[in-house]
Amino acid sequence: MSCLQQNMTGTVAVAHAARLARIDVIAAYPITPQTKIVEAIAQFIADGKMDSQFIQVESEHSGLAAVIAAASNGVRTFTATSSQGLLYMHEMLHWAAAARVPVVMANVNRALAPPWNIYADHQDAVSQRDTGWLQLFAETNQEAFDLTLQAFRIAEDERVRLPVLVNLDGFTLSHTYEPVQLPSATEVDAFLPAFRPDDWLDPKKPQTINGVSSPEHYIQFRALQRESIDRAANVVREVAGEFQRFFGRAGNGLISDVWLRDAEIVFVAMGSAASTIHGQVEAWRAEGRAVGLLKIRSYRPFPERDVRSLLQRARVVVVWDRAYSFGYGAPLATELRSALYGSDDPPKILSAVGGLGGAHIGCTELKAALGWANQALAGEDVKEELWFGVKPRDAGRDQR
Repeated sequence: MSCLQQNMTGTVAVAHAARLARIDVIAAYPITPQTKIVEAIAQFIADGKMDSQFIQVESEHSGLAAVIAAASNGVRTFTATSSQGLLYMHEMLHWAAAARVPVVMANVNRALAPPWNIYADHQDAVSQRDTGWLQLFAETNQEAFDLTLQAFRIAEDERVRLPVLVNLDGFTLSHTYEPVQLPSATEVDAFLPAFRPDDWLDPKKPQTINGVSSPEHYIQFRALQRESIDRAANVVREVAGEFQRFFGRAGNGLISDVWLRDAEIVFVAMGSAASTIHGQVEAWRAEGRAVGLLKIRSYRPFPERDVRSLLQRARVVVVWDRAYSFGYGAPLATELRSALYGSDDPPKILSAVGGLGGAHIGCTELKAALGWANQALAGEDVKEELWFGVKPRDAGRDQR
């Protein structure tokens, strides 16, 4: 494999992945901190480095509608957004998944308003978990590049044919420079052949798609959609394996793990926070502490089988969430509890909520979480959910 290593931001890395994927159509609307993706792609097109049609639209809703239409015509499509823009697409997110169009979208994770905040958490993506999209979370800029390329292979696979959302944390990845290895166009072409679907809109073969359906047929469409996303877990693994064969990196595709073989306490996280936790786990290991890390790379489909297998020896699991399902609890912790339900002697699940709105996740927070986990390990009665970074309220003050 030949490759060029450059220092670049996560947004530019994603733009290079779209360039090397030879997308035919992009439609997008600018929003912080995603804007640099579409700016870079627009520059590639202007410089003659990409042969793609850039459709300028008036909103995120229109942007996703445009690429759905383009994908229905049998071409490879891409778009990107963040935060409120992803929410504005909500209707079209359901449409893309149910219409089974293999759109790939990058979402630069950013907290939702109000109050206005431009920094990262995962509420935007997690709030769209039931739309039917596959969701992948990048830990590094290199992974943002790699997952974007893999997303096209996954989405376009005939066993899947569903849209894929590639998430990368705003500013932490999108605007931070890291070394990224870029393979040659020839190598990417071998890994990712041109998109040639069998069923697409052709004036010579008229057909109706996405029309009105009776109840007895509607449920059949949803059952087929469910079967496809269930199959997607194995496709994600296969594509990751192929990517590793071509480019020398990838792993499982659904998850990554660090020091899990003998870990009594395991931290679970998605996105860039996994890097911070990884560094702290290595430091704890040097001190002789039996601590490990499980990184969830694929949120949808959720890697239930891997979770049950890899956490069977753990005694306490600290799940770090950067989102919250109000009225019930932290979503990733809820997923872990569900995945482990019915296991023989399951570990104690502790839900750590932190990093919302870009709040700091560092050594202080992680050491406090480890102390909390050690208390649970010792059999003490501890709270199952703690929020990190919340300051004490002033007595009698209106907190709205």
